[in-house]
Amino acid sequence: MITSQQIQQVIDIAHKAGAAIMEIYSRDFNIEEKADTSPLTEADLAAHHIIVDGLKSISELPILSEESASISWQERQTWQQYWLVDPLDGTKEFIKKNGEFTVNIALIDNGVPVFGVVYAPVLEKTYVGNANQGAYVIENGEQKVIKVQPHQSGETWQVVGSRSHQSPEIQAYLDALGGETNLVAMGSSLKLCLVAEGVAHVYPRLGPTSEWDTGAAQAVVEAAGGKVTIHDSAEALRYNQKESVLNPYFVVSC
Repeated sequence: MITSQQIQQVIDIAHKAGAAIMEIYSRDFNIEEKADTSPLTEADLAAHHIIVDGLKSISELPILSEESASISWQERQTWQQYWLVDPLDGTKEFIKKNGEFTVNIALIDNGVPVFGVVYAPVLEKTYVGNANQGAYVIENGEQKVIKVQPHQSGETWQVVGSRSHQSPEIQAYLDALGGETNLVAMGSSLKLCLVAEGVAHVYPRLGPTSEWDTGAAQAVVEAAGGKVTIHDSAEALRYNQKESVLNPYFVVSC
């Protein structure tokens, strides 16, 4: 597992990457297009290098990052433990300058996200989840324990959804919940963190994501007592179990 010293080191690495992102965020920056037409900024790459170098300095575990995702399945399937990184989740939010983007670092152990840090540099909020010790958020220098808040009968469902991706299936899902629903729009992995801290009851993701988009935040959700399950299944979302790094549709719930 991970030591308390390593936890602090990973938090520090995430903050250092966030500082590099904010330096670029405060000025004009270059935007490229990746092979799948998604945007890539110099901030993604700057954060990637800081995180990879930082993790290599504290651990010998392999690293899978969105910006170095070409590692073969033949190699990946031999990994029992590894770091799963999204240096800048919510690149579209970054480009829009709405502040809803995050730095994500997860420790995966036999397919399970057992530790994760999600840092939102504009919001100055750091979410931390540890399978053995629960979840907490660091804000304004204070550390506060977070837990999911179960939906009570008759209560309005607080449903978090994507600001950049919506699908027709979402309305059908909301109808199936029954009762009143209130959709809260949010970008990046912050959507999962809203469930973890009890602001929302559920986040249905009925659209494409990759494993690095969710690993760190899933660790936070599960440490806070929530679940991340495959849509139409009670099976937990797991990692590095197949050649493709795409996630199935999933639901984050309290």
